[in-house]
Amino acid sequence: MSSTPTFPGEAPFDPAVLARMASAMFSAPPGAQFPANIAPPGSPLVSPAGFGPSVPGTPIPQGQIPGANVLPASPTQLPSLANRAPALLPHAVAGNGVPDTVLSVAPAFEPRSGGVVQGVPQQMGAAASPQAASASPFYFLNHSYGHPTASASDGFAIHDPFAGLAAQPALPPSPPSAPAGRDAQFYFVDAVRLPSGFVTPAKPDPRGPDAVPLAGSGQHPPFDVHAVRRDFPILQERVNGKQLVWFDNAATTHKPQSVIDRIAYFYEHENSNIHRAAHELAARATDAYEGARERVRKFINAPEVEEVIFVRGTTEAINLVAKSWGGQHVGEGDEIIVSNLEHHANIVPWQQLAAAKGAKLRVIPVDDSGQVLLDEYRKLLNDRTKIVAVTQVSNALGTVVPVKEIVELAHRAGAKALVDGAQSVSHMRVDVQDIGADFFVFSGHKVFGPTGIGVVWGKREVLEDMPPWQGGGNMIADVTFEKTVFQPIPNKFEAGTGNIADAVGLGAAIDYVNKVGIENIARYEHDLLVYGMAQLGAIPGVRLIGTAADKASVMSFVLDGYTTEEVGHALNDEGVAVRTGHHCAQPILRRFGVETTVRPSLAFYNTFDEIDRLVTVVRRLAGQRRTR
Repeated sequence: MSSTPTFPGEAPFDPAVLARMASAMFSAPPGAQFPANIAPPGSPLVSPAGFGPSVPGTPIPQGQIPGANVLPASPTQLPSLANRAPALLPHAVAGNGVPDTVLSVAPAFEPRSGGVVQGVPQQMGAAASPQAASASPFYFLNHSYGHPTASASDGFAIHDPFAGLAAQPALPPSPPSAPAGRDAQFYFVDAVRLPSGFVTPAKPDPRGPDAVPLAGSGQHPPFDVHAVRRDFPILQERVNGKQLVWFDNAATTHKPQSVIDRIAYFYEHENSNIHRAAHELAARATDAYEGARERVRKFINAPEVEEVIFVRGTTEAINLVAKSWGGQHVGEGDEIIVSNLEHHANIVPWQQLAAAKGAKLRVIPVDDSGQVLLDEYRKLLNDRTKIVAVTQVSNALGTVVPVKEIVELAHRAGAKALVDGAQSVSHMRVDVQDIGADFFVFSGHKVFGPTGIGVVWGKREVLEDMPPWQGGGNMIADVTFEKTVFQPIPNKFEAGTGNIADAVGLGAAIDYVNKVGIENIARYEHDLLVYGMAQLGAIPGVRLIGTAADKASVMSFVLDGYTTEEVGHALNDEGVAVRTGHHCAQPILRRFGVETTVRPSLAFYNTFDEIDRLVTVVRRLAGQRRTR
């Protein structure tokens, strides 16, 4: 069979024609039919990047998917860039490789990628094509873009994208199209609307298609949010007739198709209990489960895979440490330190431990911006301090806590340290060896994985010194009525049948985050946060709660004249989902004199346009209240 795609009754197309088809597919006006509007050979590309405007000088509104208005209203109508065939996007990744069932905008020509389901054993899926195997594992057109960097010193430092851009010239004309027959020198990046209203079109790198960002230049690889969004089916949902805007990411994140597919694949081909049976499915399930454990180890840079323990989530993780380590090492008169920023899950287990043991719970205060006061923390530490448990990112304020310094000070005092990473792992690079804590915990559903699965990482020597928290199957080596011999770590802490399928799903979520690049995610979310905080803070009557210099994801606020519930309902009417209430963090909200806030929280699939939709509703409410 020829490898060159054709339309029925047509001659094979060359790569230049296919490139023009891709551009036309993404820039066609409403009602356009394919392939009739594909430009003939020799004509210029419709747009240089495939996402540009079809009319020169007309920007694509940020947050809207080009050509979406010509598609049927189906939750699976938009294919991911990762699923587009290399023939259409020569440098695009093959993605999960599963033949998708979405409707193509070109019904007569619907190529399929090679490859396998992300995270699925190769022998279980379709074979990947050589072209797919050589593709970049990121969502970018050019091979030189999109690869994560290990440090900010490489020229990828997070920066304020709006600095110095208050005054802008008139919108420049669209860049010229690339000559037919060779790759366009434009990356797939959408227009960005700046606070001034100026919209920057997708631009070429003036140094050419193979240029890499210059160290210290402030330039960094582009991030295509629309390519990412196509991988999350639920984002095509409509609420109250409006496109869903999901700003409740601090509560839970949505799942990419690769995670959904991986869980389904497990139940279709691998479902079994693990470790003990002598049959093929048990071996497959065990390999998948333990493979997920290794993915977690690499993701947080843990020294040994045996130090990774699967639990139901962050809450269970902290309870495990409090009941097991705390039950053995905390006694009467001892002290436990937490911060004022903590989620209830990092307060209540320690309160219970203190009450049971006669110990004291002490609290690190915060300043008026919501950042912990390290000088006050130093005063709390003494030889009675047994453990310090702090969040890395506040779920209520978004404050990024200096956990490395907190851990170091705790160790100097002879105490252990636990870091709650539930709100950090999806927004920043986590390196448990660099942080230095004795325990690090997080939940899968906060990092685009399933609910009901989470992680305790602990230092080997600390875990081996801890007694099991629960008893039963899977954690025993030998049982008699006189005594029980326990398995070594991690099995010692995984009693009973674990959440095998969702552990595998967590592994697939980590694969997805690694594919996009956590540094790319951090940069883009920071830009969103800077923009969102500025826009909300400019609305009369809005009070931002939590304004620390180091923040991630969360934009909590209250609006004069309205309850937070009223604001939440008004936003929901427009399809915008936010959390209102105390966010299981009542002590920190009361520190700021409020009982509840409106909490929009961001993820890397959100857009500037979605922030504009949020701000429009809040501004309208503020105006209505002032006129009464």
